[in-house]
Amino acid sequence: MIHELKDGYVKVEHRHGVTTIEFYHPQSNSLPAKILDELAQSIHRAGNDDETKVIVLRSEGEKAFCAGALFDELVTIKNEEQGLQFFSGFAHVINAIRICPKFIIGRIHGKCVGGGVGLAAAIDYAIATEEAEIKLSELAIGIGPFVVGPAIERKIGFSAFSQLAIDATSWRNADWARRKGLYAELHPSKEGMDESIRRLTEALMHSSPRAMEEMKKTFWAGTEHWDKLLTERAAISGRLVLSEFTRQAIEKFKKK
Repeated sequence: MIHELKDGYVKVEHRHGVTTIEFYHPQSNSLPAKILDELAQSIHRAGNDDETKVIVLRSEGEKAFCAGALFDELVTIKNEEQGLQFFSGFAHVINAIRICPKFIIGRIHGKCVGGGVGLAAAIDYAIATEEAEIKLSELAIGIGPFVVGPAIERKIGFSAFSQLAIDATSWRNADWARRKGLYAELHPSKEGMDESIRRLTEALMHSSPRAMEEMKKTFWAGTEHWDKLLTERAAISGRLVLSEFTRQAIEKFKKK
């Protein structure tokens, strides 16, 4: 099933107990509001599907896994309500992953920026290649990683998260991300990554669905307030994105 959008798509395939959710956008797999909404809905549907034993989340292409928020859409935000609505899209995806009763395996084949790092952090088990560098660039455009911050901090700890958030123009390599716990595995090639994903999904397909559901609840214990928390964080980003600093910073990035 492919949900075609104006630019990009979300594609869902089910095969032998594995539901694969793939997203694509021509601008380095950036995430406009429509893709964020479709991702959240696709995760909810797969989580409620009795035929689905495990979910694989991936993006299309050979380069970036996800470049985060779509700049073209950020500059169209005119007021705080629109800002809240846009950044709530990231909150909805993270919360969909959080409450999904199935394990979600991530295929991280390339660079992650901003919200892309948040997506990788929310995934239950991320398998990456050595090309999967990361950067939290939000401060460089006058906002901050407010919505994705709780997911990243939960996965890699406060110190590593704050380092990424403060040094917003520097890349951290994939080995740094693995050592901090963002990635569960790191592979030198996409073939090795895909073989590891195949091995793990095969094992999970033969595991107890009830046991996995209960395990996921314990893994995410203490995050029950995130519906409210991430909405509050989205409101902060929604206010900051209206600043002249952000407008000018985005225009500079687009000209590079």
